[in-house]
Amino acid sequence: MNQAAVGFQCPSCVQEGRRTTRQPRTTFGGRPSDNPALTSKVLIAINLAVWVLVTATGGRSSPLLDRLWLLSESRALVMQDGTARELVGVAGGAWWQLATSMFTHVELMHIGFNMLALWFLGPQLEAVVGRARFLAIYLLSGLVGSAFVYWLTPAFTPTVGASGAIFGLMGALLVIAVKLRADYGQILLWLGLNAMITIFGRGFISWQGHLGGLVGGVVIALVLVYSPRARRSLWQGVGLSLVGLAFLAAVVARTLVLT
Repeated sequence: MNQAAVGFQCPSCVQEGRRTTRQPRTTFGGRPSDNPALTSKVLIAINLAVWVLVTATGGRSSPLLDRLWLLSESRALVMQDGTARELVGVAGGAWWQLATSMFTHVELMHIGFNMLALWFLGPQLEAVVGRARFLAIYLLSGLVGSAFVYWLTPAFTPTVGASGAIFGLMGALLVIAVKLRADYGQILLWLGLNAMITIFGRGFISWQGHLGGLVGGVVIALVLVYSPRARRSLWQGVGLSLVGLAFLAAVVARTLVLT
């Protein structure tokens, strides 16, 4: 028996009540998160754990980094400290790099800036769309950013970082703010600042990943925000599936070109 405000309730009665009672929803159809910061904390913990592992195993010379970063080419032979290393890229079968590179960082400033942005932006977005849709925005935006890197980055240029996913959050927040007619000056400031950093640091910053993540975040948010109210979850699921299929098609097409 479960203790209630008055007396006790049997577990089956509680379950039946939950099943038959209409659950609250966010503005765009998601279930409200009890703790909107939880998902961002978990994502930050994963990124930090990978960074610690890479740092502990040699940093830039870590063999773990060779498997986690995103390298477009099929295979590349590089010299480091007088030793030849053969690296395998996405076109060579290391398809997991499209996802693992999103959680991989080497420099402390890089992971620090990305995780700070995730800490500020993530809970705001999850509070509006719910946990599942927030994760969809984060992960799909990161994958779209990886697809842009795969197509547009010069050969033999490894890429790491969660920046694509972070730009996806900014793009999604902008779309939602416009839809709700809210003040979007702050998010425009975030976008402008990051755009300037990307432009001035384009020699060592992946503008391809930033652009792809931003495009992905905007498109995904448009799907979530403008899906018809009637059977909204179905329309959103179909829209997100199409984004995923477009990502897969882009990866397959690029792989065929490179091989």
